Amino acid sequence: MDKNLRNYILVTAAYWGFTITDGALRMLVLLHFHKLGYTPIEISFLFLFYEIFGVFTNFLGEWIGSQFGLRLTLYGGIGLQIFALIMLGFINPNWVMWIQVIYIMTSQAFSGIAKDLTKMSSKTAVRLVVPKEAQSKLFKWVAILTGSKNALKGVGFFVGAALLEFFGFRNALFIQATVLLIIFLTGRFLPKNMGRIKAKIKFKQLFSKSKPINILSAARFFLFGARDIWFVVALPVFFYEQLNWTFLQVGTYMACWVIGYGFVQSFSPLFLRYKNKGEAPQENTIQLWTSILTVVPAAIAIALMLDFPAEIVITGGLIIFGIVFAFNSAIHSYLVLAYTEDDDVALNVGFYYMANSGGRLIGTITSGLMYQFTGIQGCLWFSCLFVLLASIISFKLPPVASVYRQEILGHS
Repeated sequence: MDKNLRNYILVTAAYWGFTITDGALRMLVLLHFHKLGYTPIEISFLFLFYEIFGVFTNFLGEWIGSQFGLRLTLYGGIGLQIFALIMLGFINPNWVMWIQVIYIMTSQAFSGIAKDLTKMSSKTAVRLVVPKEAQSKLFKWVAILTGSKNALKGVGFFVGAALLEFFGFRNALFIQATVLLIIFLTGRFLPKNMGRIKAKIKFKQLFSKSKPINILSAARFFLFGARDIWFVVALPVFFYEQLNWTFLQVGTYMACWVIGYGFVQSFSPLFLRYKNKGEAPQENTIQLWTSILTVVPAAIAIALMLDFPAEIVITGGLIIFGIVFAFNSAIHSYLVLAYTEDDDVALNVGFYYMANSGGRLIGTITSGLMYQFTGIQGCLWFSCLFVLLASIISFKLPPVASVYRQEILGHS
């Protein structure tokens, strides 16, 4: 087997296993503690450290990966997730509320670090195993990785809800930790120095100096904030409170959406159907699809205001939102690599996903706050605003081809 292909398979398999537990843990915490009486705002704050530490992890993880190799960051993340699951399993429901909240937030902090270490490692690995000249192939591999990851996170939503329903909160956590331990033991097969560079990185170099990466990161911040504003806390609580769904129904519905979203993302190169073989997305591709996405949450909010049946409006709206958002996410994930040189890949990917985590952080907090005070409609209008900002920012992106030509000239 080709060495690069083997490394890609190892990294992807490890990331897949982690992703299922990440989605399951999110659903476990959300449903279990909502049942115990936590409000939407309190639930959103349970995930506060998860998102905050994700921001810092992407910022420092890029340096760790470039200096010590991607194997350390990938399997170090898996090890931290095992610890977070076991830690959360020992929470005592008899503790006073504020101690429980701090304990949960701390375990989620470890989980947030774990998630972004593994994500940064896997996305960086793709850039290293596919030559930059093969742009369409790079887009395809990135789309498969990110799409399958999101589909499996949807599976994780279902797994988390099912484990909670049939095994209880603590047993569900320990089952996941056991599975991750098996994955952790496969880490020895990945090259120790993969992604490592010999040059020492100064602290000031952690801040991206590339204009395209900075612009793309800003757009990513608002794009993912827009999704999480109504999807992370508001939507599952809306299903549970307003539609009286069971845990399993909520988890299954959310899982189906994320799986479908991941499927579309994986096959986005086929769906987008470029005219010429070997052609890849350009800056105008993301500008078009972000602009289209702006309309979707606004349309859902208007339909709810007109008293159309909530189940039909939310379901239809989620399908459209998921398809368009999947195109946006896949193109984003490709562009950050297309704009990046080999020597800067870990640094730029980490910086870019730091912005991603920042958007998720704002989206998560806003989701609980907006839902508590304005309901699902308020969340949708705020989501529309964020997508609009992402669209405006994306129009400042330079042509991908011109950036690549400048890099070639600069190294010739």
